[in-house]
Order: sequence, then C-alpha cells, then structure tokens
Amino acid sequence: MTDLEAALRTVVRGEVGFDVTSRALTTMDASNYRRVPRGVVAPRDADDVAAVLEVCRAQGVPVVARGGGTSIAGQATGTGVVLDFTRHMNRLLSLDPDGRTAVVQPGLVLDRLQEAAAPHGLRFGPDPSTHSRCTLGGMIGNNSCGAHSVAWGTTADSVRELDVITARGERLRLGQGWAGAPEGLRALVEGELARLRTGFPQLPRCISGYALDALLPEKGADVARSFCGSEGTLGILTEAVVRLVEAPRARALAVLAYADESAAAEAAAGLLAHRPLTVEGMAADLVPSAAALPRGGAWLFVETGGESEGEARARAEAIVRAADVVDALVVTDPAGQRALWRIREDASGTATRMPDGTEAWPGWEDCAVPPARLGAYLRDFRALLAAHGLRGTPYGHFGDGCIHVRIDFDLLTQAGIGRFRRFSEELAEVVVAHGGSLSGEHGDGQARAELLPKMYGTEMVELFERAKGVWDPDDLLNPGMLVRPAPLDANLRFAVLPRTPVDVAFGYPADGGDFPAAVRRCVGVAKCRTTSVAGSAVMCPSFRATGEEEHSTRGRARLLHEMLAGELVTEGWRSTEVRDALDLCLSCKGCRSDCPVGVDMATYKAEFLHHHYAGRRRPAAHYSMGRLPEWLRAVARTRTASLVNALAAVRPLAWAAKRLGGIAPEREIPRLATRTFSRWWERRDKAAVEGDLVILWPDTFTEHLSPSVGQAAVRVLEAAGLRVALPPTVRLKRAPGGGGTTVALDPMSLLRGRGRVCCGLTYVSTGQLDRARAVLRRTLDLMEPVLETDAPVVVLEPSCAAALRADLPDLLHDDPRARRLADRVLTFAEALQRLAPDWTPPRLDRPVVGQTHCHQHAVLGDAADRRLRQAALLTGELSGGCCGLAGNFGFEKGHFEVSASCAEEQLLPSVRGAREGALVLADGFSCRTQLEQLTGVRGRHLAEVLGEGLEGGEG
Repeated sequence: MTDLEAALRTVVRGEVGFDVTSRALTTMDASNYRRVPRGVVAPRDADDVAAVLEVCRAQGVPVVARGGGTSIAGQATGTGVVLDFTRHMNRLLSLDPDGRTAVVQPGLVLDRLQEAAAPHGLRFGPDPSTHSRCTLGGMIGNNSCGAHSVAWGTTADSVRELDVITARGERLRLGQGWAGAPEGLRALVEGELARLRTGFPQLPRCISGYALDALLPEKGADVARSFCGSEGTLGILTEAVVRLVEAPRARALAVLAYADESAAAEAAAGLLAHRPLTVEGMAADLVPSAAALPRGGAWLFVETGGESEGEARARAEAIVRAADVVDALVVTDPAGQRALWRIREDASGTATRMPDGTEAWPGWEDCAVPPARLGAYLRDFRALLAAHGLRGTPYGHFGDGCIHVRIDFDLLTQAGIGRFRRFSEELAEVVVAHGGSLSGEHGDGQARAELLPKMYGTEMVELFERAKGVWDPDDLLNPGMLVRPAPLDANLRFAVLPRTPVDVAFGYPADGGDFPAAVRRCVGVAKCRTTSVAGSAVMCPSFRATGEEEHSTRGRARLLHEMLAGELVTEGWRSTEVRDALDLCLSCKGCRSDCPVGVDMATYKAEFLHHHYAGRRRPAAHYSMGRLPEWLRAVARTRTASLVNALAAVRPLAWAAKRLGGIAPEREIPRLATRTFSRWWERRDKAAVEGDLVILWPDTFTEHLSPSVGQAAVRVLEAAGLRVALPPTVRLKRAPGGGGTTVALDPMSLLRGRGRVCCGLTYVSTGQLDRARAVLRRTLDLMEPVLETDAPVVVLEPSCAAALRADLPDLLHDDPRARRLADRVLTFAEALQRLAPDWTPPRLDRPVVGQTHCHQHAVLGDAADRRLRQAALLTGELSGGCCGLAGNFGFEKGHFEVSASCAEEQLLPSVRGAREGALVLADGFSCRTQLEQLTGVRGRHLAEVLGEGLEGGEG
C-alpha cells in the first residue's frame, strides 16, 4: 500500500480504490485521450472531498472530479486521484416547486432530476443526449446544453448557487454579486474590464475558456455562472442550487426535410423567430434507416410546446408553412416523438462509424458559430475536410449554430496523427473567422485548449491563467486542462494498443477481423450506464442490478482495452480483473443492438473465456451447463429422464448435484421431458400437407425440456399450409424428402452414430469455442442436403436462432456453409409471415404480458411477432430488459441475486400487474424457467398459445 493510499484510507469514509480494476475503469472518458490515475475515491460527502484535497495537496497529487465519464475532450481523466461522485454523492436533496429550484449533489443523473420535477410540471432546461447517465456535476463542469438550449439556454443559465471546495480547502458558496469569490478574483476582473467586455464572441454557445465575462458588473458579477464550464480546474463542486423551468403541457415535433445539410443549416436561424423549443439538424448518412423520416437528404427536428396538443400542433404546422422544405412530418403522439428523438440522440454513437465501417473520432466535434453563419461555415468545413482527405458527418444544434461531428482521423500512425494536428489548427482558424467558439458544449479539455490563443489571443489566455492561479495556486485541480494544456495530440488512447494482429477465434467481420478494433468500438458514450430502460431496450442489465461501472458494457470494454495495452492489466488473457468483470455479463446481447456503436460484449466475453481457460481447468458450470446438450442427449439415449427427475426431487441428491455442477443452491433443477420432441415426431400421425417445405430446428431446450413447444409449432405451421420436416440425423447426399418426416432410418442407425444438429449456444456462452466449432461443423455436415434446397429453417428458441444467425457465421467465418445456413434461419413468427402471409391465426382476443427475449431484441427483431400477436387479437406490449436467467448465467453459483434483480426490473412486475385473464408470453426457455422458479407462473411460447387456439389440435 502506498503512502497516498494509506493516508486516504485513514481520513475518507467512502471507498478508496487503488486496485487495478478501479484504476483501469477511469483511464478514459468518451474522448480520444487516456491517462492512468493513481487511485479512485468515491466520497460520501463534502467532508470526504475536503479530506481528499488535504491529503493530495500535502503530497502534490492532482485531483480530477468525474461524473458519468461522458466528457468528450479528455477533462474527466487524470494521473492523480479521480473523484467518482456517482457512487454516493448522487442525491436530489430537495425540490421547491413554488420557487422552481432544486438542490442537487454533483453525482445526480439528470434523468433522476427530471423524473422528480415532472409531477410538478417542471424540468431542468438543458438536456444533453446523454441525459440518461450524465450527472449535474459534469453538466456544470462543462456548461452542457442539449437540444432545448434555444428555449432554455445552457447549464449556466440554470444555476443559482454552488457549494465549492477549493484546492486549499476553502469552502465557498458561489452566487451573484461576488458571492463566494476567492480572494483576489474581484481585483483581477476589475483591472481587466475593457478586455472582458470586448474579448468574447457574441453567440449563444460560447463555452471555450473561462466565463470571466459573467463577472462583469453589468452581468451581476455572478461567480456561480463564471464557475460553470471550468472543467474541474477551479474548485470541486459538492452541491448546487439549480433553476427549473415550466415544462409545456403538450409538445409536437415537426421534422422538416431538406435536400441536403447546407439547406437545412441555412434555414435553421430563420425558424428562431417562431420561438421553438428545439432546432436540431442531422443528415441522411447518420440514419441507419430513413423510413420513419419524411423524404429528404437532411432534417431539422423542430419541437414546439403548448397548453394542449392542438396548440402545440398548430405551432408546429405554422413552422412547416413558414419553412421552405422538401417534405415535412408533424408528430404529436408521445411514443412517436420518442422514437424520432432516439434517432437523433443515437447520432453521437452512430457518428463514430462512417457508412463503410471506418472509425471516426471526436476532437473537432463541438465548435459553434453564430446561427446565421452556420451554412457558410459548413461549406468551409466541408472544403477543409476534402483538402485533408478526411470525412465526417455534421449534426447537432443547428438553431444555436453548434455542430457535432466525428471525423475519420487516423490516430494510429504518426502520419495520421500529424494530419489530425494540422487539420485541427486550420479548422480553429476557420471557426474564429466565422466569429465562433472552439467549443459549443463539450468544453475544451485537452482536445481544444491548446488552440485557445487562436480564438482569444495570448493576452486573454494569460488572463485565464491568472484566474486559475487565484482559484488554484498550486495547480492541483485537473492540471493540463484549459490553461497550460497538454498538446492536443498527446496521451492518445490508441497509442498503447498492439499494432500486430491478435489471434482470436471469432471473425469480427465488421472490424476487419481485428479484435483491438472491436474493443475500440466503445467510445465511452455510456448508454450502458442508463439506470432504467424504456420500451423494449435491454442494455445493460448487470449494471442496472449492481450500479457498478465494472459491470457495465463500457467498464468491461475499458478493461479489455487495458488488457490489450498491457500497462495496467498485465496478465493478458489470463487477467483475473477482466474475468471478474465479465463474470456478471449475462451475454444478453443487448449491447449488440442498444449500444449506438454496436459493442458486442457477449462475443468479447466468449472470446476472453476461450483464451482465459485454454489448457486449464474450467469452472464446474462450464462442464455441467456448457455441455448441456451432451448430457441431455445421453439421458435421451438411455431413456432415463424419469430416473433423473426422481433423483433431482431428492433434496440431498439435488444439493450434491448442484454443488458438483457449480449450480446456484437457490435454483431448482428443471424437469426433463420423459418423451423428447423428436420421439414424439417419429411416432405421430403425419399430416398430408402439400405446402412449402420448412425445416423445424429441434433445439436442445425444445427437444429435451419443452417438447410441447415443438408440438404446438408443428400444429400451427401445418395449419398454415406449410410442410414440416426435421433436420437429418445422419449425413445424407440428398435433400430431405417430403411427407413430414426427418429422413428414412433403419434400426441400426443409432449404432452407426446418429447425430443431432446443434446451434452451439451453450459452448459459445461458456467460451468453449473449439468445441463449439466442432459441434457447428458437424451440424453443417448434417445440414448440407437442406442447404441444397431453398427450404427455410424455423427455430423456436430465440437464443438458438440468434446463435445460428449471428454466432455461427462469425465463428466459422472460413466456412461458406455457415453464412448460407444463417441466412435461412427464421423465427416462428417470421416463418408464418413470410411463407403463409394469407393465413389467419385463431382470434384469441386476450391481453398478454411478458418479455421479448433479449436475444430476439438484439439479433432477430420482433416486428413479425408483433404483427402475429395483433392478427391473433393478443393485446398489450411485452416488456424489455432481460429475464436475468439468460441461459446458464442465472443457474451459475454466485449469480442468483443479480439474476433475480434483473427479473424484478421489468418482467416480474409486468406479470404481477397483469390484467385478469392475461396470457404470459415467454418464447425463451430461460424466461419461462425464471418465471416459474421466482413466481410460480407458467409462461408460454407464442406457438403454444396459437396451437391451443386451433380447433381440434392435438394435445
């Protein structure tokens, strides 16, 4: 233990983390930069903050304040002690509806304040796209703005008073009229009044530098406002009194379409006279699908408010009439507005990849110019990009003249880094020529502070340095930011990554087969740190259950980054820190779809486990549950399911089995079917159906644990006029025949090695990738005759369908048959929609509750399921999130508490609150098992529900 750590542990009541994991999690924010801290402290209160500052001042150690870690200029990283306010100092202390104020701690997430204010018809005005995870302290530190700044201004406009502790331990209450000003600040300002009155650009989004102009007498000498945007370099915020605004009772969203981004930019300033709430702009190349948007190449999102829906709509329609647009859309439905806003909010992540998959980075994502100059500025910006051979897609707050963009800088080579510097220097001059600010929202940090002399001149920058000296004479707080900055091309986070290929099992086709590139996908926007999810969203259930960065998608990606770097995490694939962080990853795949940049932590986890346990003994659960298909096939071959069930019902035997198998003692061992689905299939009376052939996949769960699902699916598919067959169980040289049979077998086939197809899911999820490849190659061998036909493959278990559609071609990227099979996979609902579009399902007229399977949400989509439920008159929405069982995860020893917590987030409350007579839908075996074991409720697959609705169906 170092002297610093020992001293902090003596005086701090909060957590002190000098371990590898704590430090690795805070080496980066959402910027291009990386710094390794000496330690991390989560203070419990202001006294803890003061104690940390006293210890660090005595030892000359820098201190950096950190909120949600979503800063994009590097200002939330440091080499000393990082203060994490999200752990304890994260409360809303009070809310005064009459006075329209709230008292908050710096670690409070913005959405929590909005939720508390909403019942009073109030809200906090600024709302960055990271509102679900950014903190009030971080917003004050960066003077954040968001989409509604044309109506409600920046964070500085919403601050009344601030409680601050200086580096030398002085506790100040900042406000207007020089309230709380440290000694020497007033004299400094009064000696430079002329410079402060003329040296700042006049535009709504001037965030660069220190806001010393807020200290002018005609502006009320507002010390709190001046402190906003100081990026933790002047003092440590411990409490804030913020102003709330009245939220409109109703809103409408006008989406205005233009031919291109320049036309949209030229139009934005002219809309401000209509007093909209937002004027946001984005172009087509940031939108994965423009199907929901009006016809055009670029759009303005213009929100209006009113006392009623009609008034809000009328204002939106007036804006449409006044605007010269290609096309327009006005939406008043709140759900429709949220869906459109998600397109805009996800742009900060989507922009990190060019349309061809090339990486793009921040650094020049945040300048602002007068709104009337935006069109001209964008033309000059595009010309400079072209001159340097760079690409980027601007978007952002067009009504405020603030542009966000990520550019395909090459930050991996010296030549590319040199071009990054030259472009940055030249673009700074372009911004200044248009009367703009280098930062319009995100702050200067390391990304832009070096260039402040181009904007302000050397004398104003020297004044900033003098102001920093008044507040922090020892340069203890966030040194290298704003004044005396580190070079903009130093401390780049990519410099530590390996330059040679890393040997991996998966193909990573979207990243050119490069595992470090896959890990680089995480740019730190931290959508995975959202503490609640809406709609069908899933990511990241383990973070929501634990509240720990280590168990977020971003946290795990950071640890993998440090593992590849080898500086902090030194054991490579054998790292226990990475293993422990991945241990609570449910492999739900939610990040694959919900992360704006498509981080696929389930795949990364499987990859890591594959290497981590190579040549070593694995956890018992990997043998018991990872090889579940083998155990279940052995039971089926020996016809001992009844015996196994009887033994599992004997508590001492079940306890011993769970202990040996690494299974959570709180779990019940699921009962095995005494007759497998395949055995039922071989003995059933075959229907004479002449329709299109479909191959019904007998997944492990349907085969051995829920054969009723397969039986129901056969009835429904045949009722829809489809001809059902099962995959071959021996290798054939011909396509499977008709008549509803698998394939002709003689009595000796079992002795010759009858095989079963398998998606490899359990092997993949436990990182047994060599075994998974062998299983999948055998499966492709068996399926070759099917692949010679055009028959689709219908998979009932969502996790198995996702494994075949996504994991199979990624793991066997060298086998063209893998892609051919993946492209054949259909879910039950997709098969009915695509192959039997005229079939009418039974009209059940029942409410439903339940949960969309997380793998279905992430990989397969549920549009076909929604349409099928609607056609069957099954009403109600299924919840999002994850059931928490997640295959083997919830059964593994040590995971029960997190598993149950995930279920309690959405699934179990929706079932408990269901209307009388509601059907509980759960297509996944894990989801049904979780429901049964935690609530005693039996969930059913959609195929079972429809099968029961068919007249005269078999039992």
